[in-house]
Amino acid sequence: MDLIVDNVPTYLSGFRVTLQLTLVSGAIALVAGTVLAALRVSPLGPLRAAATVYVEALRNTPLTLIFFFMVFVAPQFGLLAPLGFWTAVICLSAYTAAFVSEAVRSGINSVGAGQAEAARAVGMTFGQTLTVVVLPQAVRSVIPPLINVLIALTKNTSVAAGFAVVELLATGRRLALANPAQSMWALAGVAICYLVITIPAGLAAGAVERKVAFAR
Repeated sequence: MDLIVDNVPTYLSGFRVTLQLTLVSGAIALVAGTVLAALRVSPLGPLRAAATVYVEALRNTPLTLIFFFMVFVAPQFGLLAPLGFWTAVICLSAYTAAFVSEAVRSGINSVGAGQAEAARAVGMTFGQTLTVVVLPQAVRSVIPPLINVLIALTKNTSVAAGFAVVELLATGRRLALANPAQSMWALAGVAICYLVITIPAGLAAGAVERKVAFAR
């Protein structure tokens, strides 16, 4: 336990990087995932097909493999991302966007078909129907699964530890190697920091879910 107390500044440094990865990647993934969801319900077949291929490919690919591709394969095609924080953001955002897309698409599909038909009947375009009529109604049912996706993203940031990013797991690993007799406490400190993020997020998801169920 003394190891955790004595190294609070070190843990806070790793915690800050993990939080930054979560917030930046999460924001990008939310935007990209919403666009992908819109493409997946688009009336244009090629757009639906392209979005479906992307989502299914990313959802069924290990995140570590995506990191390996970006770090070792992409440079051979002239795609040179700086190793470290921003490479991790690209990988995490691309991966998480696929899951955000599925959550948003399920919310869109939960809105009655009559709503879209009524919007089209008064002359609204597909984009107007989606943004003005469908998405506002889908938001409440989409928030709980989106929070769960962001919780998963928080834990997925640990993969970045193997690719030159000194976040929570990398911090804990360094402390464990420097203090082998207290390695358990070093990793316990990492777990505590993750719980500081994930438990409040989980409680928020539960509260929103109960509120949505009551509203229905």
